[in-house]
Amino acid sequence: MSETIRVTSGSNMTGKVIITCAITGAIHTPTMSPYLPITPDEIAREALAAAEAGAAILHLHARDPETGKPDQTPEAFAKFLPRIKQNTNAAINITTGGSPYMRVEERVKPAATFKPEVASLNMGSINFGLYHLVDKYKEFKFDWEKPHLEATRDLVFRNSFKDIEYILATCYENGTRFEFECYDIAHLYNLAHFADRGLIKPPFFVQSVFGLLGAIGTHPEDVAHMKRTADRLFGGNYRWSVLGVGSSQLRIAAQAAALGGNIRVGLEDSLWAGKGKLAKSNAEQVLLARKIIEGLGMQVATPDDAREILQLKGGDKVAF
Repeated sequence: MSETIRVTSGSNMTGKVIITCAITGAIHTPTMSPYLPITPDEIAREALAAAEAGAAILHLHARDPETGKPDQTPEAFAKFLPRIKQNTNAAINITTGGSPYMRVEERVKPAATFKPEVASLNMGSINFGLYHLVDKYKEFKFDWEKPHLEATRDLVFRNSFKDIEYILATCYENGTRFEFECYDIAHLYNLAHFADRGLIKPPFFVQSVFGLLGAIGTHPEDVAHMKRTADRLFGGNYRWSVLGVGSSQLRIAAQAAALGGNIRVGLEDSLWAGKGKLAKSNAEQVLLARKIIEGLGMQVATPDDAREILQLKGGDKVAF
């Protein structure tokens, strides 16, 4: 597959653009924004509002409700997953990335337990730099935050071939499909490797990640290079989506949508809703993404549209 050039590509041929919303993540810490959802109630409320605003897929992490620290135990997810499912038709995506400090066996547990329609899967190891954020804050709300950020000066987020195989083997028989997170060009080749081995099946939902320190940048040519490479490797066998970190979020979303791609927004990826303006909710970012899509003359995909485009198993086949 990796050497085959196809005429078609991962561009959107339906005119319907999938918005994924990543509600809280494990990167930003509570000091950085008072609007970052921490508790199960906050995560559920933010997820439902994002779905109401137009997000077809909700990408979810869990946190300790007392400190805001990332929590990858199934028990933490169980406090909000049923509530979200009962109140929206949006497809739910559970992280297997967790936090860069976690072992893969810990990271995969929620997806293995709850068998979601979608789970994220990082396609390679990377330097994962957050330490440059420390100087932006004079003091931190919780003791864990500053050491958590500073330690990334010497942190490699491990996603080895063995780790990826482990997650695939653990989750694929559950009917879960993957949001393949590609932080660099090499990750696309890693994905092609697994496709060539027959361990994953199309359509591949490729989420290109731009702007994290240690990964590909945010220049328009970086975005175009990701798209060109994915087109060459996967042709019509993939569906492309992008996320831009921080201030690059909406600019990259606009470029990708114009190129036929899908969009991911959310407070996991960016805390902002314009220059110097903190987003007060995930839904605010979803609405900004919606304006881009509709301004380009396209439609926002519904959850059922997303299920058809990505060939998801349906919300009635999850274990929560």
